[in-house]
Amino acid sequence: RCKNLSVSFWNSYWMLPSDVCGMNCFWEAAFRYGYMKTHPSEKMHLAVVACGERLEETVTMLRSAIIFSIKPLHFHIFAEDQLHESFKDILDEFPYEGKVNYTLYPITFPSESAAEWKKLFKPCASQRLFLPLILKNVDSLLYVDTDILFLRPVDDIWSFLEKFNSTQIAAMAPEHEEPRIGWYNRFARHPYYGATGINSGVMLMNMTRIRRKYFKNDMTPVRLQWGEILMPLLKKYKLNITWGDQDLLNIMFFHNPESLYVFPCQWNYRPDHCIYGSNCREAEEEGIFILHGNRGVYHDDKQPTFRAVYEAIKNYSFGDDLVHSLLQPLEQELQKTMHTYCGRVYRVFTKQLTKSIRDLYARRSKGR
Repeated sequence: RCKNLSVSFWNSYWMLPSDVCGMNCFWEAAFRYGYMKTHPSEKMHLAVVACGERLEETVTMLRSAIIFSIKPLHFHIFAEDQLHESFKDILDEFPYEGKVNYTLYPITFPSESAAEWKKLFKPCASQRLFLPLILKNVDSLLYVDTDILFLRPVDDIWSFLEKFNSTQIAAMAPEHEEPRIGWYNRFARHPYYGATGINSGVMLMNMTRIRRKYFKNDMTPVRLQWGEILMPLLKKYKLNITWGDQDLLNIMFFHNPESLYVFPCQWNYRPDHCIYGSNCREAEEEGIFILHGNRGVYHDDKQPTFRAVYEAIKNYSFGDDLVHSLLQPLEQELQKTMHTYCGRVYRVFTKQLTKSIRDLYARRSKGR
């Protein structure tokens, strides 16, 4: 039996040999501290890291994932200890209808370097780098930031896994479409992927491949595995990186470009795609698939189009008519934002959402 297991288990398990604390101990700790629920065998895995004042934002993101998705979802929620009970209370009230389960985890880093990782960029942000090493039994995973909103089923971005070629291990969108406003190509003091870098707010991973891969790097002629390369990268570049873990991912995929699948900007649509004029052609044609309200735009008045979508999903009650309770009120609010650059293209914010609602009702009609 495992005795006196506590959160310290999670902080030290990196260093424990399997004969000290094997899988039985691992799952006992997971049940005790993760509020693990029974889950179906076939599902999509979605991970998020929540710290500080991110509870409401994270819950709103999870709500958006639930509304349209078809296959079962399993949420892996990494959160500070003081947020666990609040997450549990809220999520247990969701009308899952058997298709959503979750596990709560504490924030944890390798014990010998935890302090360095915690202070990198924003609190807890670098937790995402260690997901392949923590979730050892998860084959594939969609990681998203807390400020993500799904405007179409998670199933659709999950299907990109089937499009990976034999060398690709992860998928992300470019940081910018327009180099003239790009950050990496103008300011970066480290290598970065492609012409304008990549944004890690939406990251689809084949974690089995990540764990198996040996990565080329500029530190040693010897290729290193995921768990071996992270700390050397941080030590080499920590004085040159601005965006923390995202910069480390850019460096890694600069040296291993064959390992990345790049999906279009409509799967990670941010204020930069419209505040200087519309520069995401795919969104103009088909609408926004995943909205990313970075820089806190859901909570201030700088980008009212983004805030309107966030408020509409946050206030929607499961079971209400999506057209009258979500879409129509949102369209009315978006029309009030036409004095802004993003507001001038407000229809890209509802184009896919309208289709997602129509498709959802069509599926329900066929299921009767």
